[in-house]
Amino acid sequence: MNPYIDREKSWLTFNARVLQEAADENVPLLDRLRFLGIFSNNLDEFFRVRYAAIRRMSLENIDTKPILGGISADQLLKDITEIVIEHQSESLRILNDIEKKLEKEGIYIINEKEINKEQETFIKDFFIQKVSPELVTIMLNDLVEFPLIKDTSGYLAVKLVMKKNKSGIISQLLNDREIRYAIVEIPKTINRFVVLPSNSEKQYIILLDDVIRYSIDSIFTIFDYESIAAHMIKITRDAQLEFDSDLSKSFIEKISYSVKERRVGEPVRFVYDQAIDKDTLDFFLSRMKIDSSDSIIPGGRYHNRRDYMDFPNLGRYDLLYKQNIPLPIQGLSLEGSMLESIKEKDYLLHAPYQSFSYVIRFLREAALDPKVQSIKITLYRLSKNSQIVSSLINAAKNGKKVTVQIELQARFDEASNISYAEQMQEEGINLIFGVKGLKVHSKICVVERVENDEMKRYGFISTGNFSESSAKIYTDVTLFTSDSRILKDVSKVFEFFEVNYRVHRYKHLIVSPHYTRSRFVKLIEREIKNALEGKPAYINLKMNSLSDYKMIDKLYDAGLAGVKIKLIVRGICCLVPNKLKISENIEAISIVDNYLEHSRVFIFCNDNDPEVFISSADFMTRNIDARVEVTCPIYDKEIKQDLIETFEIGWKANVKARLHSEKFENQYRKRGDEKPFRAQQEMYKYYQNKLEVITEVL
Repeated sequence: MNPYIDREKSWLTFNARVLQEAADENVPLLDRLRFLGIFSNNLDEFFRVRYAAIRRMSLENIDTKPILGGISADQLLKDITEIVIEHQSESLRILNDIEKKLEKEGIYIINEKEINKEQETFIKDFFIQKVSPELVTIMLNDLVEFPLIKDTSGYLAVKLVMKKNKSGIISQLLNDREIRYAIVEIPKTINRFVVLPSNSEKQYIILLDDVIRYSIDSIFTIFDYESIAAHMIKITRDAQLEFDSDLSKSFIEKISYSVKERRVGEPVRFVYDQAIDKDTLDFFLSRMKIDSSDSIIPGGRYHNRRDYMDFPNLGRYDLLYKQNIPLPIQGLSLEGSMLESIKEKDYLLHAPYQSFSYVIRFLREAALDPKVQSIKITLYRLSKNSQIVSSLINAAKNGKKVTVQIELQARFDEASNISYAEQMQEEGINLIFGVKGLKVHSKICVVERVENDEMKRYGFISTGNFSESSAKIYTDVTLFTSDSRILKDVSKVFEFFEVNYRVHRYKHLIVSPHYTRSRFVKLIEREIKNALEGKPAYINLKMNSLSDYKMIDKLYDAGLAGVKIKLIVRGICCLVPNKLKISENIEAISIVDNYLEHSRVFIFCNDNDPEVFISSADFMTRNIDARVEVTCPIYDKEIKQDLIETFEIGWKANVKARLHSEKFENQYRKRGDEKPFRAQQEMYKYYQNKLEVITEVL
């Protein structure tokens, strides 16, 4: 038996869990559409990154069996395509089911053939005023070079069968007719879902694609055609960034150029409406130079279903999950001085159950406080209109020395981060653009403040990005602290950013790429030693992905020694749990629910004196060996207990938890006759109850 689950198939199994949420009739209808959008968006990124990487291995004839767990790249590409076709088919079935149920709720998604007179007037005007000026339409037959097809856009492949042949005589035979082909790019500047006016209680939506189909005669009015057909196609390109070696260019210039070049990356997937005519499909495949080495996937009438993440709510909040109001952190006020409160004790923020506003408030206060001398922070992904960046610029304007390590290679956020970097640079913020050969994925901030003629540090360390938008849907924990032991080490990380050749020693933090592997191996070995000596021994790990074979082998060793191991791994899990003589003491689950599980929490028994850590790193080779990551110990007893208890809340999950397995079946976890336990709901109640207890005491 292969001791490892294939990484790519494990990821596809995770995305199938997202699809399960779209299929789940207990999930509100509009949220089911959102999960369909997430499924599609995830798949797009998978093909742009992972599938593309395996395809490159295949084309370069690299022996991938040692890398890919005994399978060739060619075979893995075939396996992936088969799985994806099955998932796509299932997603179409789910979409049809959701649309039927929406109709029962009075919401109709109609196409261009179902428009009534009132809607016809609106759509004609909407097309003329809004859509037509945004359209890019290209006739293809006479072009020497095929135009660039962007992998972020959807296109209508248009076939026109002309009425007359070259001699002007009306033809009776199809083979004598001239056929012309065109593409119409579906504008991204217009919401894909057009809400139509209605005089009844019924609500109607038409996709922008069908608005264009309805108006297609007006687009091609100069052509004398007998018939016209328009079917959607979509392409996905290799998203690898290529850097040139021009020493005269700045790092920002190189990243900017690479992002632009990504637009012409090699095609790796072609999705088409399976109702398209064969000759039309052959024309596009031939002209776009797509062959059998690429993933060619038949789909339905509509692609780019990631847009369903932004499906209009139509005021139907009864068809959405109830949104919990983010709770305050007990004892930490948003009105008084956060720095003074943090001076007394550490605090933990658990978003989205608790308000991310504390992070913004911390930076706003530091920006204005006359005693604050400097702010240093790492930035990986940011919101579209980032209050974090606004706060840092505010601090710089107030004379603070602001240093920002911004990761320009955060995948698919490169352009956004470049824009923010330029904004901050203009305001005099000191920017650091990473460490050569390493992405900076750590989530840290340190503030230096003069108190009684001495320098005092305050800061925060997080498992997630400093983004207000993701904080609403990603579960992450952030530690606010003034502990000099921790923050002295945080300052050393920033020194490493400035002077890369000097490797620091850290007394408290665990920092990749230098110490993470060795330190966690030692922590696991201590549990093995305790288990062999008959002492209590367990390891509880919560993370996004577990794929590093060496770490997996160490966990296998621990399980065989009698260490009880609980794993909550949202995404990729290459470890095979619950196998006799291999992993019989290891259980592994995944929770997929309304929020995206993103926090990394590591708990080691330590002979019933638990050591608890929060981290930016997963147990993936890239996080351990090829990125700058920070794992932080939790010293505050109350916070330590909170993290232990919230891990157990996750572990009790029996509604949205699935079992990891090498069979990829995504079996829901059932725990006998226990009552349903939905961890994310219970987590919110946990923090609610803590507040109520405090209120009663007061």
